[in-house]
Amino acid sequence: MDYQTTILYGLAFVLGILTIHIYNRLVRSWQRVREAWSGVEVQLTQRASLIPNLVETVKGYARHESHVFEEVTRLRTILQEAPGPAEAGKVNHDLHWSLGRLLAVAENYPQLKASDNFKELQTELSFLEEKIAYARQFYNASVQLYNTTIQSFPYLFLASVLRFRPAEFFQAEDKDRPVVKVEFGKIK
Repeated sequence: MDYQTTILYGLAFVLGILTIHIYNRLVRSWQRVREAWSGVEVQLTQRASLIPNLVETVKGYARHESHVFEEVTRLRTILQEAPGPAEAGKVNHDLHWSLGRLLAVAENYPQLKASDNFKELQTELSFLEEKIAYARQFYNASVQLYNTTIQSFPYLFLASVLRFRPAEFFQAEDKDRPVVKVEFGKIK
């Protein structure tokens, strides 16, 4: 074998090893995104399972607040059927606010607030909301790392050839976020 052939084989070998390394990193990154999304789904499912008990408990005390119960139930169903993280993020935001309204209804009923069952459900819901926030944060960090990887040199070449696509973040749209207005000097 002559010198040039040896160099070509050496370059081909190095290029092959580099390609394998890049591919494996892309796959690991994508798998982390999938794992993180599964963590979010677990928490959303647990909350979805808790919601009917919470609604029924409050419903027993506040029969005339049916619009709140219907809204929570409707959003729970939509969230369970959401096709992806972006859609789930939008519905999750609305469900979070509807659950807040449901708990506000409960504030009007002292017997309900004193109920051990309601207190337990409320504590469990609060705990699940924290777990959802943590799972969302982990998922979004994984998505950011993955999206950065597939758009960075040299990964972007193999990523585009193998059709690795950017992942969606799990968050509400900016227009859906409430605007906080701060006014100093006014007491209401």
